[in-house]
Amino acid sequence: MTASTGNELFERGVAARPDEPGLLYFDTAISRRDAAERAWALAAALRELGLRPGDRLALMLQNDPATAIAIHAAWHLGCVATAINPMSKAGEARHQLADSGARLVICLESLHAVVAEAAAGTAVEGIVTVSELAWLEAMPPALVGSRRLSCPGALDLETLCAGPAEPRPAPVDPDAPALLAYTSGTTGTPKGAIVTHRALIHNGAAMSAWADLGPGDVTVAMAPLFHITGLVCHLATALASATPLLLMHRFEPGEFLRLVEHWRGTYVIGPLTAFIALLEHPDFARRDLSSLTKVGSGGAPVYPAIVERWERLTGTYVHNTYGLTETAAPSHLVPCGERAPVDPESGALSIGRPIADTESRILVVVERDDGRAAEVEAAPGELGEIATRGPAVTPGYWGRPEETAHALRGGWLHTGDVGRRDADGWFYIVDRIKDMIVAGGYKVWPRDVEDALYAHPAVQEAAVVGAPDPYRGETVVAHVVLRPGADADAAELIAHCRERLAVYKAPRVVNLVDELPKTASGKVLRRELRATSTS
Repeated sequence: MTASTGNELFERGVAARPDEPGLLYFDTAISRRDAAERAWALAAALRELGLRPGDRLALMLQNDPATAIAIHAAWHLGCVATAINPMSKAGEARHQLADSGARLVICLESLHAVVAEAAAGTAVEGIVTVSELAWLEAMPPALVGSRRLSCPGALDLETLCAGPAEPRPAPVDPDAPALLAYTSGTTGTPKGAIVTHRALIHNGAAMSAWADLGPGDVTVAMAPLFHITGLVCHLATALASATPLLLMHRFEPGEFLRLVEHWRGTYVIGPLTAFIALLEHPDFARRDLSSLTKVGSGGAPVYPAIVERWERLTGTYVHNTYGLTETAAPSHLVPCGERAPVDPESGALSIGRPIADTESRILVVVERDDGRAAEVEAAPGELGEIATRGPAVTPGYWGRPEETAHALRGGWLHTGDVGRRDADGWFYIVDRIKDMIVAGGYKVWPRDVEDALYAHPAVQEAAVVGAPDPYRGETVVAHVVLRPGADADAAELIAHCRERLAVYKAPRVVNLVDELPKTASGKVLRRELRATSTS
């Protein structure tokens, strides 16, 4: 059958391959049939608790079987799932619970106190808890020390999943919300982008086709399932391709390397920061990663120096991808088997071309004859804002009509990313509009400076921001994490940049730090760096 909703996609795989593994959790395999029966039983229990089609079910979980099972149960009922970052504090979680109007929360036992505090004064009527140890056949090294916790007043997920099953799924419109995916909040208050079932189906199929996934493949969940990359590029893609989904609670480089070798993982998408962590791990050289041949990176800038290093050591090319929460992850891909061209002006790797049935433009603002401003499509090579439209683009932000109208002007999603398109149709991102630095009247894009820093052998990670300067307006400030055992000082790194960049682009200040502040998806929180940067 042809699936038109996330629930139909899930049940199609169960019907076709019921006894094959659907979920791989550390060293435990869970068949599609077992996962489905738990999801159907959970759906029946949620219905008894009062959830109805259209209600929001909040999840505060990690990459555990409970996440996939709970999302499938929500879709079975015609409900909308919204995943909360489990690192959130009570105030942050309260915003999402209140904004989404969630009626029930499923969370890890260790987060029960946070959720109980966050839920106070919201529409939440009950809390269901689960342990990261649920459904494990053996204790993995990464969870040694974990233990079951008592959560007074909460229901137990495993108990609910062992009850009688909901016999048939609720009918769902393909254009109905499947997820409320909250933006990362790198530039402001997180907003709930509506992700429809149609968007999930479309982009899951696009990723599956991109990587040519099928029998013998294993989808490795590197990105968290509370982020759009994990929800679409892992969960929806595994459903679309009927491939097992390899879960490991949270990304830890050593465990990732062990489990990819153990299960012969083949396909992965994740932020470049995760690949850097793998490259620096002491087990990297001794693990067999030869099966991991379908590799992409997205969610944060991809730097040529890191791609070259990964390919040199593994023989596998990291394909660039691009997308937003508002595009249900991928809107542009570098086709598998092709290499991303490099923009000769900025040195940025291409983010690829638009995926199937998706259009993208570079828009610039011009002054019309009547003196009013208008947006027009830029000429090849001209800088402007990337705008996208297609079946996976969000219909809007939950409960925010004004922000929806602003983001979807003229029927195009305005991404806030500055880029260009070349004559052959390849797109390039230069930087975020809000991150541009103006130093002495000159425009400086942080990515240009970061590319130069990554070319230094001692640099593991780098992030560049502008700091207020009474004379120049802003000063370019670099925050740098050195590779373990490497030795370099600020003066050396500044000199390195000056050899490669115009004088006004080179950082005047370099701060050596132990780590960079990031979102769960690997994006650097530049606003935090700006708050601590001085000239």
